[in-house]
Amino acid sequence: MMKIAIIFFLLHTFLFADSIYFMPYQANDAIKHLVKELRNAKTEVQIAIYSFTNREISKAIRDSAKKGVKYKIIFDYKSNVDNTYSSIGYLAKLNNVEVCTLKGRISSNGKYNGIMHNKLAIIDNKSIIFGSANWSKSAFELNYEMLIISQNKDYINAAKGYFNRMFSECQSY
Repeated sequence: MMKIAIIFFLLHTFLFADSIYFMPYQANDAIKHLVKELRNAKTEVQIAIYSFTNREISKAIRDSAKKGVKYKIIFDYKSNVDNTYSSIGYLAKLNNVEVCTLKGRISSNGKYNGIMHNKLAIIDNKSIIFGSANWSKSAFELNYEMLIISQNKDYINAAKGYFNRMFSECQSY
């Protein structure tokens, strides 16, 4: 039954995805498309990202934020707060960029937290970017990852509600 569900999900994803990239084979095309989406944003971008160290993506956010695009970015707490390679500190200093951190839920024994493991961006409520790839050099050039960029309204609306719920629970950085 699980195999059928996975096949259905993948088939549905492939049929309705506007662009899908498989890294490391399509790394250049994937990063170019992601950066283009960010640079072409007009009003607002919501991002939830586990690990974010890619400077090219950070610069695209900086450039569009300078043009007045409003950003809300949720970072995973554990993988970013004490990580000197993380983009969190750089982005938090920019105008029009609101940054927060989110821990996963507390375990039943209270000894540890889960993580915020998403790789998600919603651009102007018109595009959604998601997949397995963190926004790091390794994810695009070394790892076997995928990135999907879509204009599917159902995906965008579902992700928007999910993002807003996470954002309401995160802590300002």
